[in-house]
Amino acid sequence: MEEDKYARELEVAVRVVHMACALCGRVQERLLGTSNDHVVSKDDDSPVTVADFSVQATISWLLSETFGVQNVSIVAEEDIQTISKDDSAGLLEDVVNTVNESLAFASKYGLQSPETTLGTSEVLEAISRCNSTGGPSGRYWVLDPVDGTLGFVRGDQYAVALALIEDGKVVLGVLGCPNYPVKTEWLNYHYQTMSQSSLTTPDACGKGCVLYARRGSGEAWLQPLISGDKMLVWPNCARLIRVSSIDDPALATLCEPVERANSNHSFTAGLAHSVGLRKQPLRVHSMVKYAAIARGDAEIFMKFAKSGYKEKIWDHAAGVVIVEEAGGVVTDAGAHPLDFSKGMYLEGLDRGIIACSGVTLHEKLIDAVYASWDSSNL
Repeated sequence: MEEDKYARELEVAVRVVHMACALCGRVQERLLGTSNDHVVSKDDDSPVTVADFSVQATISWLLSETFGVQNVSIVAEEDIQTISKDDSAGLLEDVVNTVNESLAFASKYGLQSPETTLGTSEVLEAISRCNSTGGPSGRYWVLDPVDGTLGFVRGDQYAVALALIEDGKVVLGVLGCPNYPVKTEWLNYHYQTMSQSSLTTPDACGKGCVLYARRGSGEAWLQPLISGDKMLVWPNCARLIRVSSIDDPALATLCEPVERANSNHSFTAGLAHSVGLRKQPLRVHSMVKYAAIARGDAEIFMKFAKSGYKEKIWDHAAGVVIVEEAGGVVTDAGAHPLDFSKGMYLEGLDRGIIACSGVTLHEKLIDAVYASWDSSNL
């Protein structure tokens, strides 16, 4: 049956993302409480923490154990070079310890722990296994272990994103948002507390959530993160989510990236004004923007990268399928569907990415792009 086709993969993906969110929460609490020794700089200047490598190693190991090493191919953000350097010994030791600490809790998430503690070589092997380059054929997972690392190190929003692609199409997506409150009304409270580096909310059980969807189901789901000693029971407290029904630009909320480095804020501001958006934009780190649209907390997300910047598939795959199954629309700025079949990058992207809660807002934005693009100098 079609609805059963990816049932096992989706369940395992949700479980491993829950586990990865817990791992990140522990690392983030330690990070915010100490001097930040283990942030190394990547080529694009975004910080990488021990969480990136630990999540990648943990998810790689769990997927391989569950489905068999020979059946698991993963496209992921981190490569083995950074952590294998001589001056990264301390970072590597931290990663090995964090992975083993996390895997010790595997049964809590309905997953299998290793029989013995993983050694350094096994952790490195799990990270290096994530060496797929994607493409138009076959089945591969796409992982962003910590999307929004700046948000992560600041105690703000970030996401763990895992998607499954088959023959170039995203077939399922899971988005873990450890600091995105389950109840929308806590969002403002949450931002006030986060700015003071406090990780508390009115109810610890409602602090974070995991969103997921399977292509073609017409459904997107949200689960609260489990806390304390609770076990993850499938499909534990999952509830359906839908995009907002607002189609009046004056009432719509725009999500945009916090960082100016990889998005043109002035162009999006001009577009927002031209279609009649009046509300203050919600500036959020990471793929949490897709979560906000899928849940109905915002209506629009636009990203127009600076010239030369190439969008990576792991920054969008999970979020796109969740928004679409929740009833939203995601295309490039020429109204074409995003093409995940070209490898690690969204090749052939027409100018930018526009995600909307519905067709009406989407069409207005596409029209506005065409009207104002030539004078934008992007």
